[in-house]
Amino acid sequence: MKSIVTGGAGFLGSHLCDYLLEKGHEVICVDNLITGTTKNIEHLNSDRFTYIRHDVTKPIYFGDKIDYIFHLASPASPIDYLELPIQTLKVGALGTYNLLGLAKEQGARFLLASTSEVYGDPLVNPQPETYWGNVNPIGPRGVYDEAKRYAEAITMAYHRYHGIDTRIVRIFNTYGPRMRVNDGRVVPNFIMQALSGEDITVYGDGSQTRSFCYVSDLIEGIYRLMMSDFTDPVNIGNPAEMSVLEFAKVIIEITGSKSKIVYENLPVDDPKVRRPDISKAKELLGWEPKVELREGLSKTIEYFNDFGLLQQQ
Repeated sequence: MKSIVTGGAGFLGSHLCDYLLEKGHEVICVDNLITGTTKNIEHLNSDRFTYIRHDVTKPIYFGDKIDYIFHLASPASPIDYLELPIQTLKVGALGTYNLLGLAKEQGARFLLASTSEVYGDPLVNPQPETYWGNVNPIGPRGVYDEAKRYAEAITMAYHRYHGIDTRIVRIFNTYGPRMRVNDGRVVPNFIMQALSGEDITVYGDGSQTRSFCYVSDLIEGIYRLMMSDFTDPVNIGNPAEMSVLEFAKVIIEITGSKSKIVYENLPVDDPKVRRPDISKAKELLGWEPKVELREGLSKTIEYFNDFGLLQQQ
C-alpha cells in the first residue's frame, strides 16, 4: 500500500505518517513547510518513507501507483490563516483540486481533512454532520472556513461526477505532542503560559466551550474512515465539552503553575460552542475517543516541557 500525506510534516500529518508506517504502508510525505517542520519527521528513517518538499497548490505527478491520498495540507490555526489568508484559500481550492486530479489519474482513494470550522459559530450544539453551519464568509476567519467548505464541495463533485472514491473527515479540536509552541491555539497557549509562569490569557469571559481530542484517537478515526465505505462527511472529535475557563484551570492544576487568569476581548467570529456529535463515527466506524483529557494533557505538557521551552531559550 502506498499513501501520500499532504501536510505530512505538520502536527497531525506527522502523526498520521507514523501510524501508516506502523500499518505497513509506504508513505510519501508532501509539505512545503509553511507551518510544518522537518523536526516532526526526522525520526522517520524507514526505507518506506519519502519526504518531498512541494506546494500542493502546484500540480504534482507520480509515476508509481498511489493507493491512498490523505489531504491534510493547510494552515490550521487562527494565527496562521490570518497571516496567510491567500495561501489558506489556495490550498483549500487549488490544492484540493490538484490532489483530486491525482486521485482520478491514479485510481486512488482520497480523504479530505476538513474541520469543525465548517460549522462556523454554530447555532446547534452538539454539531451533527447534517448541520449546514453559521459561517461569516467575509469575516477574518472566513478564509479558513470557506476554504474547507469549498474543499468539501469539490470533493463531493469529483465523487459524484468522476466516481472518485472519496472520504471527508471533519476534525474537531485536537491536541498532543508536536503542536507548535507559537501555534496560537488554546492548548499550546495555555500550556506554555503555565510552564513559563505567565498569566493565562482567556478571551471573552471564558464561557465559550471546546471539546479536546487527543491526537492518537483522532488519527485512529481518520484511518478507520479512510478504510470504510462511507463517502459523506464524518465528525471525528471528543464530545466531552468544557468551557475555556474550566480548561485553563485544569492546565494550572496539572502543571502546578502559579499563573493567574487574565481576560482579553473575544476575537471576531470566535465560536461560542464547539462539540461534535459522533453518532456516525460510533455507528459506521466503531470509533470513539479513548484517551482521557488529563492523561492526554500530561503527555502534551511533558512534550512541551522537554522541547518547547528549550527551543525558545
